[in-house]
Amino acid sequence: MVDAFVRTALDTAVAVGRRLGLATEAPEVLAERSNVLVRLGSVVARVPATTRLLRPGVEAWMARDVALSAFLAERDAPVIPPYEDPGPHFANNLPVTLWHFTRHDPGHVFAPAEAGGLLATLHAALREFPGDLGEAGPVGDLRRALDFVDDERMHEAAARVVAGLPELPVQPLHGDAHVRNLMLSEHGPRWFDFEDTWRGPIAWDLACLVPAARAAYPGDVEGVDAYLRLREVFGVCWRFVKAARFPGLRREAEAAVDAFLTASRESPR
Repeated sequence: MVDAFVRTALDTAVAVGRRLGLATEAPEVLAERSNVLVRLGSVVARVPATTRLLRPGVEAWMARDVALSAFLAERDAPVIPPYEDPGPHFANNLPVTLWHFTRHDPGHVFAPAEAGGLLATLHAALREFPGDLGEAGPVGDLRRALDFVDDERMHEAAARVVAGLPELPVQPLHGDAHVRNLMLSEHGPRWFDFEDTWRGPIAWDLACLVPAARAAYPGDVEGVDAYLRLREVFGVCWRFVKAARFPGLRREAEAAVDAFLTASRESPR
């Protein structure tokens, strides 16, 4: 069943598409989770969904996605390029960014060693980006996500994890560098979805990957364990953000807190 977020996003994408003269006769919803992706012919419109609950002024994150992707595409880095007039555009008080539709193999599975190497290549290209990406990154998202969590134990656990983050060198990051944001296009591997980009330690991006992929990343990277814990705690809190959109998920979110705290007590840190 299509929820109100998807219906609004679809209407918004079509409104922007009509304004810009895009193909809006047969819009196709490609994804409907954190963001809703709507195909309008050769263009894909990206409209915030669950993310707009978490991020006030979400258009700033979307604008950084466009800026970074354009920068990388101009340098032939393996990314999906934004559309010629990418936005953010606005309709229904929602921002929309536009991207070239890219044909790809949805069933392709990247080998761990390949994923680690592709992330290293991306990081090398990202280092050249001169723009302002901010430094709050996932810690800022976590603090906003905690507003949806009414379990004080989780607030205390999150504070401990944040306090334990080491001081490390920073650089522009993908921000959400799991293999679901990596596709095999007809022109080769392509990274996409840089909405979570920020300047931080590369350990944050590596914490997205499975151990075998991290092992394939060249060199020794400090701080991965600390950022794995940050990803774990954010993952639990993100469930409560999703439950604000889908109330039926609330019990699962509450159970995830208990599971996380139990695992934290049992695991040596």
